[in-house]
Amino acid sequence: MGFSKKIRPDAVTTANTGFGNNASNYGGRLVNKDGTPNIEKTGLGPFERISWFHSMLSIPRWRFFVIVLFFYVGVNLLFTLIYYFIGVEKLSGLNVVSEREKFTEAFFFSTQTFTTVGYGRISPTGFAMNAVSSFQALIGLLSFAVATGLMYGRFSRPKSFLRFGSNAIIAPYKDMTGLMIRVAPYKNTTLSDAEAILTMVIISEDHGKLSNKFYTLPLELRTISSFTLSWTLVHPIDESSPLYGFTKEDFANIKGEIMIYIKAFDDMFSNTVISRTSYTMDEVAYGVKFTPMFYRDDIKHTTMLDMNKLSAFEDAPMPAGSVTEN
Repeated sequence: MGFSKKIRPDAVTTANTGFGNNASNYGGRLVNKDGTPNIEKTGLGPFERISWFHSMLSIPRWRFFVIVLFFYVGVNLLFTLIYYFIGVEKLSGLNVVSEREKFTEAFFFSTQTFTTVGYGRISPTGFAMNAVSSFQALIGLLSFAVATGLMYGRFSRPKSFLRFGSNAIIAPYKDMTGLMIRVAPYKNTTLSDAEAILTMVIISEDHGKLSNKFYTLPLELRTISSFTLSWTLVHPIDESSPLYGFTKEDFANIKGEIMIYIKAFDDMFSNTVISRTSYTMDEVAYGVKFTPMFYRDDIKHTTMLDMNKLSAFEDAPMPAGSVTEN
């Protein structure tokens, strides 16, 4: 794994990554595809280790609503059991005989109390029943306040709405080659003043010890003023590039990762949004080029951005003496 010997000694390195240099202490990739660090904390309890509020804001939408539904049903089942054991005869207005009907009516009374709807058909009598229903009404008010805050937080939280291609590529670029990554906004948002930073880590072996070597990958365009269509990030593999002189075999055998950081200003949120991802070296395609993903619609007189082609690429002849030659 002596790839560090092939890298030019004047290649720009960086230590400002937040990751350590000892590769033997790391498992797998440094950054997950969704941009989150590939880190799991131990030595703490779940209430210390996890911010439940942030987790509820960031989990997928379907999981959020499933948790809310299970909490709603679970709380009402708990209070239903309490009402049932106190005695459903303490609920005025019930005209049922079977135990199943009693339990069902107690459950719906619980949901009405929890939501503070109160249709008036059934009402509690006696101290115990009134005390429990009053406490449940309080729990319901607090729960809906928290749920409302979480719903607002999920919809109002600034998000980049950027989607990255599934592969980075080594493609022809001018009279040489370039490392390219394509990204595009997929919502009806307006992004401006976008800035991208590429950092590459190569795992090398020095004196029998695995180490992480971090390199800054300069871009053809690091910033763009308006980010409305796809943006192909291009790192020219010239003599100043840490990838200069790497062959196709080198790219196939090297162990490393390319980390991407993008920030932009969203006019709708009036705030800065951030997106991250990474590509391991086995997620880099060689000797290909991206296929165009936007085109002119003469009927609508507009530009069409086809997100289905974000990751599409095709074979491309490489320049003589390129890094993809064996």
